[in-house]
Amino acid sequence: MGFAALDALDFPKFEPGTVWLVGAGPGAPGLLSLLGYHALQQADVVVYDALVSDALLALASPAAERLPAGKRGGKPSPSQADISLKLIELARAGKRVARLKGGDPFMFGRGGEEAGALTRAGITFRIVPGISSGLGGLAYAGIPVTHRDTNHAVIFLTGHDETGALPQSVDWAAVANAAPVIVMFMAVKHLGAIADKLIAAGRDPADRLAVVSHAALPEQIVVEATLGEAAGLDGLETPAIVVLGPVSAYREVLDWYTPDLRGNALG
Repeated sequence: MGFAALDALDFPKFEPGTVWLVGAGPGAPGLLSLLGYHALQQADVVVYDALVSDALLALASPAAERLPAGKRGGKPSPSQADISLKLIELARAGKRVARLKGGDPFMFGRGGEEAGALTRAGITFRIVPGISSGLGGLAYAGIPVTHRDTNHAVIFLTGHDETGALPQSVDWAAVANAAPVIVMFMAVKHLGAIADKLIAAGRDPADRLAVVSHAALPEQIVVEATLGEAAGLDGLETPAIVVLGPVSAYREVLDWYTPDLRGNALG
């Protein structure tokens, strides 16, 4: 298969006492980057998010300690300050720490906050970007985030703030009209309220909407509707990525992740 050639590559050294913030991708283990895999193999400790699957954790060294640090809305979870403090403590103990985060660390993943805490503590870190669900997850649903026939801009929006409530600092009028396509992370809980605000700001209720649950995994589900129907969508499974705009129409010809392909656990 040629993978043995990777052993000869000059991977950067994962030094003791450092932290690598690693993006795990949207879900499928095969979407982890080479640097991400290297980090998991070298790490003494893997501090992982709730959305990181057992299949991804299995790629870590058998000797690595695995510490959950999941944050899920409405469920008991460690605070961000506690997570950052744990990373600092582990690094100061001389551990090689892989902080494994779903998607990309810097795309609504609080990677910037954790990197900032490490900087203030004098801890050396490396960022290993991951495939965001807002890109890769939608691709597995046959939805291109941009297409030159429909849009030259896209907005990425989070569906809740640090308290779990609908973000209050969003300029909904600006968001509604700034780009044909809006990709929403963690938006299912407040989807009806978000839709109401976008429509009130001038967005067409007939705009296409797609909700992709468990993106890039065998149990992936895609629900299609319109913005005006969003408030009535019940039973949407999470984690999910939501896309508003004309690009979901391309699913009619680009829906490539068919049931016969879903038996491969790597994606």
